[in-house]
Amino acid sequence: MKIKQAEELVGITSKNIRFYEEQGLLHPNRSENGYRNYTNEDVEILKRIKFLRKFGTPLEEIHQLFEGKISMTECLKNREDALEKEQKNVEKMRMLAQQMLSQCRSIEMMDTDFWLDEMEKMEKEGTDFVDVGKTDIHRKKKIGAIAGACVMNLFMVALMIMDIWGYAASSGIPLGIFLLLLITTLMIIAGTFIAMVKRIKEIDKGEEDEAAKY
Repeated sequence: MKIKQAEELVGITSKNIRFYEEQGLLHPNRSENGYRNYTNEDVEILKRIKFLRKFGTPLEEIHQLFEGKISMTECLKNREDALEKEQKNVEKMRMLAQQMLSQCRSIEMMDTDFWLDEMEKMEKEGTDFVDVGKTDIHRKKKIGAIAGACVMNLFMVALMIMDIWGYAASSGIPLGIFLLLLITTLMIIAGTFIAMVKRIKEIDKGEEDEAAKY
């Protein structure tokens, strides 16, 4: 089966499937024309990867599990320990929020230095707060995607205006060629917009962070 069929059966994107191939978790056969040919076994492997990833299992542990270096029991125990740590982390942040509720009546009256010091103390003890840097990077990536699409579409609109002006100024351009150029330009504009929307969705979902996260 082709990658699109595997994508539909597993419920993950082609980009994710290729990512797992690059990481050595999947080894689909290739046909004579070079296209990947996925089997039912490949689909089952992808489903297992999907479950483990949604469960929060790090990629390195999935490698070890598939290679028989760790057992499923060990894998689940590691996840249980990680979830317990996350639970303690959330509880500490909840207690900090309660403490702030009793003392911070307004943003203007908040002792920022004191609370930043409290956060730093908690971080040294193992509490994880929001990664502001990652949030800012995501915003920059979105702006970059939108800006790139706008520049491309402005260029295509200018090209389309030039085509219309050229056709109006010269009767030597066949109508068929003019319409073909016009339709092609409109398709490129639409394709650029679709690609921009898809890119923003990928950034929102955090697909770009997979390699770094795991």
